[in-house]
Order: sequence, then structure tokens, then C-alpha cells
Amino acid sequence: MQIDLAHSTGGREPMASGGQRADSRHGDDEVHERWLRLRNRSTGDPGYRDEWFDEQCGGCRFWIALSGEPGLDWGVCAHADSAFDGQVRFEHDGCERFFARADGTFG
Repeated sequence: MQIDLAHSTGGREPMASGGQRADSRHGDDEVHERWLRLRNRSTGDPGYRDEWFDEQCGGCRFWIALSGEPGLDWGVCAHADSAFDGQVRFEHDGCERFFARADGTFG
């Protein structure tokens, strides 16, 4: 499942065709780097446990990928029992409420 943020108005006026809601002063790279600082787990951390490689957000059944270019790395957590429910997460992050997809897909 993907959420198309470009077409969701959330009760606001719809944007012009082809436009983006993000402030044009902030490029995708800046947003990516800023959001990476919000990770719960980083594969580069010394305390990263081996079992977490198989329990990353992108493989969770509650992962909803963003649409477009950001959706290649980012999605929203939709697990009501997770501390990250409703938050944008990096696909290689993870939490204690991971629930593997039945089909084993990722991203």
C-alpha cells in the first residue's frame, strides 16, 4: 500500500497540478538527511543487534511506503502499538513492535 501525499489535501485547498507541498527551499537530500537523524536504530551503531537486520521497517506488515521518490526509502508506520505509529520512518529503521509480512517482501 502506498500513500500519495501529493493528492491528499487533508481538508486544505488542493495544490496546483504537479506541485509539491514541501517548501522548495528544502531539497530531497536535505529532507533525507534531516529525517535520518530521527532513526530509532542505525545499522552503523555499535549496539545494533544481528536479529534487527531481519526486523526493519520496510519488511513490517504495518509499513506504508510514501509515493514517488521519497517512497524508495521512506514510509509511514501504521502499527497502533508502536511508538512510531503515524510517523515517517526510514525503511531500514525498526522497533520492538515489528511484525513480518506474510509474503516476506521488503519496501
